Amino acid sequence: MRLKTFVAAGALAAVAAAMPAQGKELKFAFQGSLSSLDPYALNETFTLGFLGNVYEGLVRRGADLAIEPALATKWEVVEPTRWRFHLRKGVKFHNGNAFNADDVVFSANRVRADGSDLKTRIAADVKVEKVDDYTVDFVTTKPNPIIFVEWATWSIMDKEWAEANNAVAPQSVTAGDANFATRNTNGTGPFMVTAHEADVKTTAVVNPNWWDNGAKEHNVSKVTFTPIGSDATRVAALLSGQVDMAYPVPTQDHPRVNDNGGTAMLVGPELRTIFLGMDQHRDELLYSNIKGKNPFKDKRVREAFYRAINVDAIKKVVMRGLSTPSALMVAPAPGINGGDTPSNPAFSRLGYDVNKSKQLLADAGYGDGFEVGMDCPNNRYVNDEAICTAVVSMLAKVGVKVNLNAQPKAKYFAKVLAPKLDTSFYLLGWTPGSFDSWNVLSNLHGCYNKDTGNGKFNLGRYCNPEVDALTDKVLTETDAGKRGGMIKEAWTKTLGDIAYIPLHQQAVAWGVSDKVVVKQRADNQFAWRHVTVK
Repeated sequence: MRLKTFVAAGALAAVAAAMPAQGKELKFAFQGSLSSLDPYALNETFTLGFLGNVYEGLVRRGADLAIEPALATKWEVVEPTRWRFHLRKGVKFHNGNAFNADDVVFSANRVRADGSDLKTRIAADVKVEKVDDYTVDFVTTKPNPIIFVEWATWSIMDKEWAEANNAVAPQSVTAGDANFATRNTNGTGPFMVTAHEADVKTTAVVNPNWWDNGAKEHNVSKVTFTPIGSDATRVAALLSGQVDMAYPVPTQDHPRVNDNGGTAMLVGPELRTIFLGMDQHRDELLYSNIKGKNPFKDKRVREAFYRAINVDAIKKVVMRGLSTPSALMVAPAPGINGGDTPSNPAFSRLGYDVNKSKQLLADAGYGDGFEVGMDCPNNRYVNDEAICTAVVSMLAKVGVKVNLNAQPKAKYFAKVLAPKLDTSFYLLGWTPGSFDSWNVLSNLHGCYNKDTGNGKFNLGRYCNPEVDALTDKVLTETDAGKRGGMIKEAWTKTLGDIAYIPLHQQAVAWGVSDKVVVKQRADNQFAWRHVTVK
């Protein structure tokens, strides 16, 4: 069912004032939809990026991804386990409510509540204490040198607004919950949502009272977002001038965009890693013809799948050269701290070897192969369904029949993120919000713990207590050299276990009209505050 909603009445006067007669409108399209306006509903790049134009965190990231002050003006370590954040004074939410420490404490509790998909932004054992109206302390059980590096995507919400509108609890995307915050926004950011019709259109206007208007770069007064799932239709909308910016643009369409008068491709490296995951936890897979046991519990089977996949062919045929095959679950350093250095790689992929793959399957007792279901989004990552289709074909060559279930991202995430983790084999992409290996080790490799949030996105429930112990040390170690050694040791163990099958880092591919100037970020978040419309 489509939800059509409008901004709260209390903000209408401000919205009207924000729309000058000769304003500049930015129109853009993305392949997926914006299913919820609750900033804690889905830990997914497009959702976080879109709502990051409306809501703000204590910190933000610039176009170069450097951390900048936002709702906090400065921060300091007052004790080894106590971080103090000094809040910006005079900031107003879109409805006119004043921002203060109560909103930070409220948001810290809400983001860790049941239903939130962003629980790992703040560890469960961190105490958040109000010192005064504009000072907040975060007290940890152990030193944490990177406590705030993921907070650019932790949006601060208005406590009074949430309480008044029965939106204290976050929306659970897997349970299909909905509340006032699902359909309405009230942030402190540079833009305000005026109308939202899921799967159809979302509009926003400039916030005339934004605290940073004095230093703003953009000249945008209105933004119109239209989800266009079809690649051909999305590219056609760009070429015809219906939209000023569209992404992603399929690799095969890049020449058309570049050769068209008035449009050009903006292509750069992305920090996201695309990978395959396997259910290594259940005694019997949910989707397989093998009964009574789980083939993925056998490392030989995981290695056989790895060796059956030709990432160079995927790069050449599917990605048209716009991907970088990866041995690790993180992009190279310095983009991601703890990643390989391309000029001096510490890790390498297992070789593509069909015969070795067949032998491993035979040794594991599956010489005749087996069937397994695979979940894949078809409108989330660059050529995602095409990648999955290629994987299906490659695994067929070693006797494994893969039954592909490719769905729009809303249905895909609701399925694989459901409490029962409704998947046996899946494709996923991940950009660590901290740009640090700890994020990936904790979220994707940690032994699952509901109370702490460890392993929250570890859908296959891989678990190695030695990796967990190293990950805990990585979080608290303040010596960069020692920390780097721990990260390398952890990666050595996870690769040895074949916890996942890393595929590649995709390229960011935006199609842009000559009428707009945008700044492309390597995390693929589209920040409207860096846009100029000619």
